[in-house]
Amino acid sequence: MRTVAIVLVIACVAILAWVYLSKQTTFAHSIIPEPHMKQATFGGGCFWCTEAVFQRLKGVEHVVSGYAGGETVNPTYPQVISGTTGHAEVIQVTYDPDQISYELLLEVFFRTHNPTTLNRQGNDIGTQYRSIVLYHDTEQKRITEEVISMLDNADIWSNPIVTEVTALETFYPAEEYHQNYFNRNPGQGYCQVVILPKVQKFKSLFKDYIKSPGM
Repeated sequence: MRTVAIVLVIACVAILAWVYLSKQTTFAHSIIPEPHMKQATFGGGCFWCTEAVFQRLKGVEHVVSGYAGGETVNPTYPQVISGTTGHAEVIQVTYDPDQISYELLLEVFFRTHNPTTLNRQGNDIGTQYRSIVLYHDTEQKRITEEVISMLDNADIWSNPIVTEVTALETFYPAEEYHQNYFNRNPGQGYCQVVILPKVQKFKSLFKDYIKSPGM
C-alpha cells in the first residue's frame, strides 16, 4: 500500500508540474492565410515594436510575433534572448496583396527601424535583435534586394544597410504573452519610451496607409 501511495503522490506532482509549465510556455499559433492572402516575415529588433507598427498598416490582416533564422527547434523566449539559438525576434505578417504591395511592406519595415546597425537596435544588442528579412519565395528575395539597393542609393542613412536577407525555413510563434503587446500594455515604460515613438514615426511617414479605427 505504501508503494502505491508513493506512486500516486509522484504522479500527482508530475501532473501539477506539467500543468504549471504548460501555463508558463503557452505559445501563439501560426496564422494559416486564406488563399488570396500572402505572408511576409521581418525582424527589426524587439518584436513588440515591429508588431505595433504593422498592426496599424492598411492591408495587413494579422501580425504574429515569433522567432526565426536560427537552429534551435521550438525555442523559448529565454533561450532566444540568451543569443545562443541563432534566432532573431521577428514578426510574420499576413497581408492582402490587393490592398498593399510587398514593396510597401518593405519600405515601412526599413523606415521604422535602423537597418544600418549590425546586431543592434538602440539599447537592444545581440544577434537576436538583428535586422533581417526572411523571404518566402524567390520573388520576395528579388524585390527585397531591389528595395535595399534603392534605399541605399537614396542616402537616407549615413551608413549602408546591413539587413540580413535569407530564406525562411521555420517560423516559431512566440509565447502568448508577447502577442499584441503594445495594445495590451500601452502605459508600460518600454512601450512609452521605445515603441510609441516608432508608432508615431510610422504615422508621420505613412499617414496615407494607416488603418481606419476599428479595422
